[in-house]
Amino acid sequence: MTGTDTATALERATLDKAARENFPVAPFFLPRAWRTDLMAVYGFARLVDDIGDGDLAPGGADARVLGVPPERADDRLALLDAFEVDLRRVFDGTPHHPLLRRLQPTVRRRGLTPEPFLGLIAANRQDQLVTRYETYDDLRAYCELSANPVGRLVLAVTGTETPERIRRSDAVCTGLQIVEHLQDVAEDLGRDRIYLPAQDMKRFHVQESDLAAPSAGASVRALVAYEARRAHDLLNEGAPLVGSVHGRLKLLLAGFVAGGKAAVRAIAAADFDVLPGPPKPGKLQLLREAGTTLRGEG
Repeated sequence: MTGTDTATALERATLDKAARENFPVAPFFLPRAWRTDLMAVYGFARLVDDIGDGDLAPGGADARVLGVPPERADDRLALLDAFEVDLRRVFDGTPHHPLLRRLQPTVRRRGLTPEPFLGLIAANRQDQLVTRYETYDDLRAYCELSANPVGRLVLAVTGTETPERIRRSDAVCTGLQIVEHLQDVAEDLGRDRIYLPAQDMKRFHVQESDLAAPSAGASVRALVAYEARRAHDLLNEGAPLVGSVHGRLKLLLAGFVAGGKAAVRAIAAADFDVLPGPPKPGKLQLLREAGTTLRGEG
């Protein structure tokens, strides 16, 4: 396989995952220039998550491109370190990884800064070192790295960032991250990660072993309901962001908020039993929530 073939395969393996997201990353109704730049940002975010989760395509091509020796190709921290070095080349040189080369024109065109990208790398580095969170505030601090940079990048790409919009976006992104954690309790436990605050688990008398059951008992359901309300409150806090913009961006942001709220409703409809698998909203529920969000209703 030639270098060009390898680069194309690496890009396709990552970007094809966009089609499987809960809400389209760069839906068809957006201007082409926005779609191009949002997909470049998505490629970065997806790849850094794949590194952190150990979900890279087999064969070690990403490690080779990043200059990580074969004997360390499965060392996630080594890969993240090398990826950060290559990210910095986006801003002052020529990156090696094809997805970072794809990102470079977007960074220059939109005047993006390194900070949100570095935050996403830091979140995945933290995932290798921290697998439990004692308090809700600790979890919020993690979401500031793992989720909030994505919303900030969307605002930056579309040229609509203001301090108030960033604040609202952070609330939406943290809410979405918490919802995703609730949907993925069983999957995360399989990776030896728990994103339910330990203080809350103690409050609801939930043991880690309870999360490994095939279905949730009353205590786990009560805990999930409690965290789902927190996520819903964050989504409500951030929802005015939708009304602060216009046109097609309004539709995009409404989709993000609606996707989170519909997921919370799906969790509630499953009686807060998330252990058999992630409760997912149907398309009709998503459309209803999007309409409600666009109208500025609760």
